[in-house]
Amino acid sequence: MRIARGLIDEMVAHAREDLPNECCGMVGGSEGKATSVIRVENSAASPLRFEMDPQGQYDALKAIEDGGAELLAIYHSHTKSAAYPSQTDVNQAVNWPDAIYVIVSLEDQDSPDVKAYWLKDLKIADAELLVE
Repeated sequence: MRIARGLIDEMVAHAREDLPNECCGMVGGSEGKATSVIRVENSAASPLRFEMDPQGQYDALKAIEDGGAELLAIYHSHTKSAAYPSQTDVNQAVNWPDAIYVIVSLEDQDSPDVKAYWLKDLKIADAELLVE
C-alpha cells in the first residue's frame, strides 16, 4: 500500500490522542494508494485491545465508498508493545480478511513505529507500506 507521510502522521496523532487506550480506524483509497484516514471510536476503551464502534465503522466505510474509494486498511495502535499483531488482532481479522492491518506502536513514544500486515486465514504476513 502506498501512503502519504501526512496520513501516517494522522494515524500517529490519533494514537497519541487516545492514550492510554488503543485507537482504531479505517484507511480508504484505490489501486493500492491510500487517500484517507477515518477515525473510528474504540468502544472497548481499552489499552489492550480495540473494538470498532459499529455505527462509526459503518459511517467510515460509507464515507470511503461514497468518495469513490474502497477500504484498503484497518489501523489501530499498540500503546506499550511493538507494531506486531497480537493473537487478538489475528483472531479479529477474520471479519475483514482482505484488508491490510496497520499497527501504530507507541512503545517508544518519542519514535512511533508503523508497520503493516496481511492477517488472513489466522496467519501473519508482512504487507508492503510505501510511505511517499
